[in-house]
This record gives sequence, C-alpha cells and structure tokens, in this order.
Amino acid sequence: MNGLKGASGLATNASLAAADQCGQETQLENALLASFYLLDFLLAFVGNALALWLFLRDRRAGTPADVFLLHLAVADLSCVLVLPTRLVYHFSGGHWPFGEIPCRLTGFLFYLNMYASIYFLTCISADRFLAIVHPVKSLKLRRPLYAHLACAVLWVVVAVAMAPLLVSPQTVRTNHTVVCLQLYREKASPHALVSLAVAFTFPFVTTVTCYLLIIHSLRQGPRVETRLKSKAVRTIALVLAIFLVCFLPYHVHRFVYVLHHRSSASCAARRALALGNRVTSCLTSLNGALDPIMYFFVAEKFRNTLCNLLCGPGLSGPPPSLEGRTNESSMSARSEL
Repeated sequence: MNGLKGASGLATNASLAAADQCGQETQLENALLASFYLLDFLLAFVGNALALWLFLRDRRAGTPADVFLLHLAVADLSCVLVLPTRLVYHFSGGHWPFGEIPCRLTGFLFYLNMYASIYFLTCISADRFLAIVHPVKSLKLRRPLYAHLACAVLWVVVAVAMAPLLVSPQTVRTNHTVVCLQLYREKASPHALVSLAVAFTFPFVTTVTCYLLIIHSLRQGPRVETRLKSKAVRTIALVLAIFLVCFLPYHVHRFVYVLHHRSSASCAARRALALGNRVTSCLTSLNGALDPIMYFFVAEKFRNTLCNLLCGPGLSGPPPSLEGRTNESSMSARSEL
C-alpha cells in the first residue's frame, strides 16, 4: 500500500512538473535571480553571523526581546546556509543537481526559517505591547527564561508542521532536467489556504493589533519618556516593514496561486503565476539581510557591543554592566529592548 502511495505521489509530482513547463525560467531570469541570491547570501551571512556572535558573546540574560532576536538570528542563518543551492540551481539553467534529500532539506529549511521568523517577530511585537501598555503588570511575565521557553515551543511546533516536506518526494525528471518542486513550484492544493490562514494571517493580525494598541497608548499622554517613545516607533516601523516587504507579497501571491493555478489555465497565466512565485520567494529570503538592520536600530545590547568593538569602549554610551543594573532598577528602562 505504501508503495502504491509513493508511486501515486511521484505521478502527481510528474504531472505537476509537466503542467508547469510554461513557467520554466528564462536565461535572463536565471541570471538575475542568481545575482540576487549571491548578494543576499553575502549580506545575510555576514550580518546574521556577526549578530549571533555578538549576542552569544555577551552571556548576560538581557531582555526578552534580546532572546527573541537571538533566535531570529539562528533562524535566518539556518536559511542563509542553503541559499547557495538556489544560486547553483539558477546558474545551472533551472536544473537541480543535488538530488532528492538536499531538495527536501532546502524546502524544509526555507519554510522553517520563514515561519519561525514570522512568529519571532510576532513575539517581539507582543513583548513591546506588554512593556509599553502594561509595564507593571507584565514584569513577572517578561523574563528571559519565559522567552526562551516560548522560542523552544515555537521551534518544535514549526518543525513538526514542516516535517512532511522531509518525507514526501520532491524531485522529478522532465526533459533531461531534474526539477526540485520546492523551488517555486509548490503544489496548489486548496488545503494550502487553511495553512496560509493559520501560519501567516494569525501572526500578521496579532502584530498589527499590538502595534495599533501601542500607538494608541503612546498618544494618550507622557506615560513613556520621549527616548523610549522614539525607540517604540522605530521598532514598529522596522518590524512592519519586514512583514510588508518580505512576507506579505509571498502569502498574497500564494493565495492567488492556489485559487487560479490549474492545468487548464493558459500558458501565459501559468507563466505569470510561476514568475510571481520566484519573485515573492526572493523577497522572503531578503528577510535574512534586513533583520540585522533591525538588530542594530532596535536592540541596544547589540548596538552597544558592536560600537564598542568598532569604535572602542566609552564611545557608545554607558558600560553594558552599568546599563544592565540601571535597567533593573528603573521602571522606564523596563520598556527597552
């Protein structure tokens, strides 16, 4: 029975790949996408490797937001390390030379990074909401230990949700070319709409709601000092920008793709959908290059440590140890990242 199911799955994948011949990448598209992934890899690898090193270098507990940013850097780096496979894929003219298992791992790590990043950004939003709107009531809840536990649960949940990608066939051979279906040619099952709603709509709505409530609270009066208001607004702008640039286009396009991708659709329509898949997938990987910018402007521990390394001690504000003691004794500093 399992053999019949496997054969059926391969036949389905083969028909899917055959139906997508109109969406095959052109030479120009492959050159542009390969160049994009090369630049993205260099920026994201350097930025996240440096961020991870700086976060781990300072072993103090920090704040809950520091914990979420640390796990976000791990998620980004795990995806950055497989970007070279996409680079080779496009340099090879749309041919996947690595085999079945690397194709599965590439898809698994792509989705693991994307949805882990989405939920870690949502956790940062919730932490900002609690720190600014409920600064006193949330003191017991906003602890680094609880943040680590929340991250561990998220890692397990997202990994289990993406696990089917590791056990189902993902490569087919068509016209002497091996196609990895995880690269822009995902299945267009109606069940994907439910996954989109659960995996993206919930965290996106939660993030937007948290920031609307934060803005409303900041406008009510001088409850938070000006510097912290400025940092809160900066956080809102950066996180929402990452959502809108990297994740929203992909999920909107996936919704359109699932609704309109049919084998009976015209070649032009299938080509437009396939091109949209490639472009929006590029945007999701851009998340790894943009997150280090957020670390610098939002996480004070990250910024101070980096400035101390580059500029020398004393040029980036109070020493970290003094600042840490000040944060513990000052209610307003509890609202900082």
